[in-house]
This record gives sequence, C-alpha cells and structure tokens, in this order.
Amino acid sequence: MKKDEFKIHTRYTVTLRDQGRLKPANLYVYRLYDTFMIARHTDQAGLLCKLAYDDVVKIVKEQPVPPEDQFRIPEAVLKENNWSERTIMEHYSTSPHMGK
Repeated sequence: MKKDEFKIHTRYTVTLRDQGRLKPANLYVYRLYDTFMIARHTDQAGLLCKLAYDDVVKIVKEQPVPPEDQFRIPEAVLKENNWSERTIMEHYSTSPHMGK
C-alpha cells in the first residue's frame, strides 16, 4: 500500500502482514509520514504503533471520524523523531466528546 491510500483521523479495517502471515486488524490512524504511519490498534491492547505501508496488504473498510469523536494525542508524541527507534508506545488518548 502507499501513503496516499490513507487519511489521518480515520478508522480502518485492514489485512496486515505479520511475520509472513496475514491477519485482520482494526486501526485508528493518527499521523502519516513518508515511509510509515502512527496508528492505534483498536481491537487489541490499544498501543500506538509504527506501521510500514508495506505491512498493510488490503484495506477492507474505511470510516472517517468526525471532529467531535477524534481522539487527541499531544503533537510531541506523534513527532517523527520520537519514532525513529521505536515501534510501539503506550499512551492514553482523549476525546472531549466521549467524556474521556
């Protein structure tokens, strides 16, 4: 897949390539960079992760998130420099509309 096939603040149901196997995943995309994206696995522990576009085999479903339901994370956490040597991060996000 390529960067232009994704949008920020969008929920995706995708097929991921993980250690040679294909598996389904639900993602919330926060940021897009040239070679990777920062997303949260909404169907697992909820960790932020760095995903290469090549790891996504197919987009099954795409659902834009309205501004009032978007989860917020500080910009400093999403900076590209912070993700140069890490692949996952535990961080709680908030949504004013959801009361969190």
